[in-house]
Amino acid sequence: MTDSTHQVDLLTGHRRMRRNRKADWTRRMVRENSLTVDDLIWPIFLVPGTGISEPIAAMPGVMRLSVDKAAEAAREAADLGIPALATFPNIDSALRDETGSNSLSGDNLINQATRAIKKAVPNIGVITDVALDPFTSHGHDGILRDGEIINDETVAQIARAAVIQAEAGSDIIAPSDMMDGRIGAIRQALDAAGHQSVGIMAYATKFASAYYGPYREAIGTGGLLKGDKKTYYIDPANATEAMRDAALDVEEGADMLMVKPGLPYLDICWRMKEAFGLPVFAYQVSGEYTMIKAAAANGWIDGERVMLETLLAFKRAGCDGILSYFAMDVARLLAKR
Repeated sequence: MTDSTHQVDLLTGHRRMRRNRKADWTRRMVRENSLTVDDLIWPIFLVPGTGISEPIAAMPGVMRLSVDKAAEAAREAADLGIPALATFPNIDSALRDETGSNSLSGDNLINQATRAIKKAVPNIGVITDVALDPFTSHGHDGILRDGEIINDETVAQIARAAVIQAEAGSDIIAPSDMMDGRIGAIRQALDAAGHQSVGIMAYATKFASAYYGPYREAIGTGGLLKGDKKTYYIDPANATEAMRDAALDVEEGADMLMVKPGLPYLDICWRMKEAFGLPVFAYQVSGEYTMIKAAAANGWIDGERVMLETLLAFKRAGCDGILSYFAMDVARLLAKR
């Protein structure tokens, strides 16, 4: 048999991969992953006041919402089948201080929104963050003293804040601060206060990323930040360190794990799911969102297709769900299909 005959045999035999791609019905039949509305968590931004729905310049299509508008948005999200929201506040600058003390107020913006959303839509999930950056005058996620983020004092404060958020009706506490030992402290505090059913979604691997810029504009901390967050966020170069961080969160009682940002760290999503078997989520952060929106606005890409393709990539990488500012757009598209 000649080499050319061998090549013909290979092409005419069982190795033709295109057979399963030949028609829409075969492609659908063998599809390995799919995206549904159940995979979506919608992050929303909060502002004080009433009747407010203001655009965020760096995030086209995303609004800051007053509490009443957030409750209305939650109702719309629930009607589309979105299972949960994640709230992030842009509080009055007069309430920001060195220690982020407003995080401990039962009537702060996060807790007001939780109560309003749960009253309007009892069956939608509410996920809240206890990091201090929206509440501090310096923009850091913890208490800053003499140029250093004080770990244990910060952990004690965010554990107290977690209990207060649970009392307001939060279903899942999602601490994004990356302090050491925070998951165990929050779990212990919640359990001691009778909130054993409140879950913890650990920002298990939050990287010191350049993708967060538009988010900091959205919560009003972009111009406040003194220095950077590299002493507590993970170096983007370090995958093994990220897995060690996640392992500690698992040991301390995390119910779910999150990777942030999302698309640049699909390898971490996959490794985390394989290693721990817990539900894994990715946060498609503001920079990821804005790049897609900007390229689409310039006609350089098909924005809708790229949006769906990137979200599907998270599913392929083992994620059980995605926090995405595209959540409402995707939910509407899926509802039409």
